[in-house]
Amino acid sequence: MTTIPRSGADVLGLAPVLPVVVLSDAEAAVPLARALVAGGVPGVEVTLRTPAALSAIERIAAEVPDAVVGAGTVATAEQAEAAAKAGARFLVSPGCTPDLATAMIDTGLPFLPGVATVSEALALLERGITEMKFFPAEAAGGVPFLKSLGGPLPQVRFCPTGGITPASAPTYLALPNVGCVGGSWLAPAGLVAAGDWDAVTALAREAASLER
Repeated sequence: MTTIPRSGADVLGLAPVLPVVVLSDAEAAVPLARALVAGGVPGVEVTLRTPAALSAIERIAAEVPDAVVGAGTVATAEQAEAAAKAGARFLVSPGCTPDLATAMIDTGLPFLPGVATVSEALALLERGITEMKFFPAEAAGGVPFLKSLGGPLPQVRFCPTGGITPASAPTYLALPNVGCVGGSWLAPAGLVAAGDWDAVTALAREAASLER
């Protein structure tokens, strides 16, 4: 069984790529998680963008002990609480307000709050939070932006997400302040709809082999 993450650093350390998954059918959740685990990627971020998301999290938590399922696109205190009750092991938000940060802290789960600016990162540092999601990565400055933060904010580590591809992922992962990258390419809608789990496992295996 995969070790349950206790901190944001643990979430960053699950694998070089954290799959960002959108599921419209909860029936696909368990075979998808098993396919990712088989490829060496235990973490899976199920985004709360569909009505099936919470059920998908429940199923993975109950049926795939080697997976570490988290909830993504957490935007409200209610979503944070619901995700925790569903069995999420970590939370990821696209952005962060003081109230949302408090709500995620109150769940007791590790989390990656989203930031896109230096000021947002500083606000979280004031609360002792040093692991964050950088979103939307490509649109918000990409590798040059993250590289520029290494000097003034050396204690912060990021999971950049948004627009990252298999081709660009290694460049992000080479940065010392990047722990992992978020990517939707490990579970593309077409493969999930077709139930092509062998193809998902192959993509996961490639992602797991990336250096960081």
